[in-house]
Amino acid sequence: MAVVVVSGTGTEIGKTVVTAAVAATALAAGRSVAVLKPAQTGVGPDEPGDAAEVARLAGRLTTAELARFPEPLAPSTAARRAGLAPVRPDRIAEAAEKLAAEHDLVLVEGAGGLLVRFDEQGATLADAARLLSAPVLVVTTAGLGTLNATTLTAEALRARRLTCAGVVIGSWPDDPDLADRCNLAELPEVADAPLAGAVPQRAGALSPADFRAGAPGWLGPELGGTWCARSFTAGMAPE
Repeated sequence: MAVVVVSGTGTEIGKTVVTAAVAATALAAGRSVAVLKPAQTGVGPDEPGDAAEVARLAGRLTTAELARFPEPLAPSTAARRAGLAPVRPDRIAEAAEKLAAEHDLVLVEGAGGLLVRFDEQGATLADAARLLSAPVLVVTTAGLGTLNATTLTAEALRARRLTCAGVVIGSWPDDPDLADRCNLAELPEVADAPLAGAVPQRAGALSPADFRAGAPGWLGPELGGTWCARSFTAGMAPE
C-alpha cells in the first residue's frame, strides 16, 4: 500500500496519534514515509499542525499541508469563512501521488469523519481516496456509540467501492468498561474489516522515544506491527 488514507468515525478520536503510530512502525522497518494533511483547521500560521505532531512522535519523515484555515471547523466551512479556496479531491490526489513517487508509504490524514465536506460541492476525503484507489484506515473509539459510527463509516466506504484497510481504536482506555470489552469482538464484524490495532490512552503524551518503541506493539500485521487482535480480544473478554 503506497498510499493509505486515514479517516475516522468522528473528530478528536486519535487520528493523528494513530497516523504517527503507523508512520513510526513503517520507519522502524526501514521504509520512507510521508504524511499529507490536506486541510489543517483550527491552528494559526505559525503553530504546529497535525503533520508536525506526527513527525514529532514518529521521527524523520516528510510532511506536507495543502491548506490551513484558522477556525476549528469543517474544511469547507473554515475555507469559506476565511475567504480562502477550498481543497478539492483532485488536488489531494495529485499531491499524494507526487509524494508516493518518492516514498514507500504516504499517509493522508483527513479531518473529522469520512464524509466531512471539503468544498462547496460536497466533496469529501472519500472522493480523494477513490481518485487514488487507496485503502482507508478507519480510526474509531472504544466505548458506547462506536458500533453505530463504525457501521455507518463502513457502509459509506462500501457504497463508494472503497477498501477498508482495517479499524484501529484510537484511544484504548487504561480501565476498559463492559462496553469497551464487548465492542472489541463486534468492531471487525460491523466494519467487515480486521481490527488492526488499539493505541493506548495518552500515547501521544509519551516521549518520542517511548512512542516509537511502543508503536509496533499497538498495531496489527496489516499495518506492519506485532499486535494480535485475537489475543487482545480474548484477554479483554468480559466474564
